[in-house]
Amino acid sequence: MAGVGNAWAQWRGWMARRAEAAAAAAPEPVVHVPEPPQPVAPPPTVPPQATPVVPAVPAVRTETPPYPARPAHPADAVPWTLRVAAEGMWRLLLVGAGIWVLLQIVGTLRIVALAFVAALLISALLQPTVSWLRRHGVPRGLATALTFLAGLLGIALVAWFVVWQVNTHLNEVTSQVNNGIRQIKNWLETGPMHLTDTQINQFSGELTKVIGTNSDQITSFGFSTVGVVVEIVTGVFLAAFCTFFLLYDGERIWGWCLRLLPVRSRISAAGAGPRAWTTLTAYVRGTVLVAFIDSVSIGIGIYLLGVPLATPIAVIIFLGAFVPLVGALFTGTIAVLIGLVTHGPVTALLVLAVLLGVQQIEGHLLQPLILGRAVRVHPLAVILAVACGSIIGGIGGAVVAVPLVAVTNTVVGYLRARHAVDEDVRAALTAASAGE
Repeated sequence: MAGVGNAWAQWRGWMARRAEAAAAAAPEPVVHVPEPPQPVAPPPTVPPQATPVVPAVPAVRTETPPYPARPAHPADAVPWTLRVAAEGMWRLLLVGAGIWVLLQIVGTLRIVALAFVAALLISALLQPTVSWLRRHGVPRGLATALTFLAGLLGIALVAWFVVWQVNTHLNEVTSQVNNGIRQIKNWLETGPMHLTDTQINQFSGELTKVIGTNSDQITSFGFSTVGVVVEIVTGVFLAAFCTFFLLYDGERIWGWCLRLLPVRSRISAAGAGPRAWTTLTAYVRGTVLVAFIDSVSIGIGIYLLGVPLATPIAVIIFLGAFVPLVGALFTGTIAVLIGLVTHGPVTALLVLAVLLGVQQIEGHLLQPLILGRAVRVHPLAVILAVACGSIIGGIGGAVVAVPLVAVTNTVVGYLRARHAVDEDVRAALTAASAGE
């Protein structure tokens, strides 16, 4: 135990000496005493002096602009206007291709297409009568049947009247035509041409020879004429069938057509459809009234001039007046030819003057007054539509072209107005949500 106590005392002495050596080797701490702040003198006050205004001299660029780098993509090198034109052009070509395909389908099914369009026009004319009968308590089926039968009876009476007038005056017209042909022959002999009987007979022989040579073609034309008659009869029955069901179930058919459209398009189509039907109804009723006035006026004029078959010609003019601005004039040329053959050139010129006068009254008074604002189509658009319709679909295309343009104009105007209203509502909602 004495050894352990000595060892412990030695270790403590060694630790004490080591601590004293470390304290002696450490530097003494330096205490920094802050100096008092020295007063700072304010800067001397210098009176302000007016700074002379030196005019700015524009900088002169001496360096040349760098050459534009090659675009990363070839499309970036195409001018913007050309790119916009190309974007619009291929879309126009696509729309044109779609229209061409549609016209090919319509041309293939021309009988069905023309019959359905004729049914639409007749239905637009007869629908107000059906609505009037239904408002007065007549059931829908009975009102439709009465209106339909009345329309068929009216068409049948007009056709019978035309045939009766033609048969009544046919012998008179034939004799007058023969007399006119003799007058033309005398004019060829005594007039400025001074043809002889031999030359006239030779011309008649050549004409007979041509007819005999082309007898096969004439026979084939006869067969094709029979085919045309069959097509006309088929189209008439199909148009009558479609007319009856459009009058009876027109609203249900329109609802079914709406269900075929996408959901987002149904509201716009539901608003555009009644407006298109209103335009079509106004056009058909106005055209019928204008055609009646034209036919009566021209019929009275040619009757006073002594032209035979005035009543049948007036009926033909009534049918031709369904082609606006030009229909009555073209069908009225029949009266001009009959007046030329039966009464001479003076009567023919007077008949032509009557036609032109009635056409001027129609274009400047009847069309704006009767049709009014319901069908707003420019006369240039009417002429172009009739020309395009006649080229594409013949007489039927010429009749259908103008109402198609009128309905399209109404639908496009309604959709544009609706789009503008939708944009205003969307902008108002956006502004309201931003203000919150």
